[in-house]
Amino acid sequence: MRENRLRTLWKSGGAAVNGWLAIPNGFSAETMAHQGWDSLTIDLQHGVVDYQAMVGMLQAISTTDTVPVVRVPWLDPAALMKALDAGAYGLICPMVNTREEAQRLVAYTHYAPRGTRSFGPVRALLYGGADYPQQANDTIVTFAMIETAQALDNLDDILSVEGLDAVYIGPSDLSLALGCRPVFDDVDPPVAQAIDHILERAKAHGLVAGIHNGTAEGALARVAKGFQFVTVSSDARLIAAGAQQVLAKMRATPPSATPSNSSTY
Repeated sequence: MRENRLRTLWKSGGAAVNGWLAIPNGFSAETMAHQGWDSLTIDLQHGVVDYQAMVGMLQAISTTDTVPVVRVPWLDPAALMKALDAGAYGLICPMVNTREEAQRLVAYTHYAPRGTRSFGPVRALLYGGADYPQQANDTIVTFAMIETAQALDNLDDILSVEGLDAVYIGPSDLSLALGCRPVFDDVDPPVAQAIDHILERAKAHGLVAGIHNGTAEGALARVAKGFQFVTVSSDARLIAAGAQQVLAKMRATPPSATPSNSSTY
């Protein structure tokens, strides 16, 4: 089966730099994948990406060694299983708040006897290889998102679920849940304390901790703390930022019109 480079990177103690895909287009996904991200996450929870667009984006990512990850809309077995059947090598599930929900997440993403995933890896066989059915349980990476006060209350119960590989922090939702500003990097003190607590408990349980970041500087600071999966911005935000930089330079020094030397006949 094709290697899941996230697992290899984490085993060596490294941190994965993850890109975020909000634009429902194969070419933009392919362009992002060729820039060297360790992984790219297709976001089905927020934004405008649907299932069919996701399939084309997974195909585009597979032209590289970048690991394809999908954030599903919710803890829904149909969404989880179809994303896996399409070739996702990692799944991020939002709003996992209890041990029972974490157990369901693990069950939906693993074949029997370890879970209840239904068999039908139509594209996953093409991406992963002929032995996908035998190796998928140990290759796919499953993230539970910790982003609510309820999840914080149940944190150790969630993290102790066998088969869960990692947690992923959504700073904005966590901030709202704690009555703070919904931001990625410069979070308010109660959120910063909660993030540090999640990281510490994840390490204690032998799980990888991941988090969303708005800037490279924010992501690097969190890698230094021990996060091993850091998302930086998104394709849409990067396009907007690049365009803004170009236009800011152009507006600061408006180009002069150059008279034409051509003759009119």
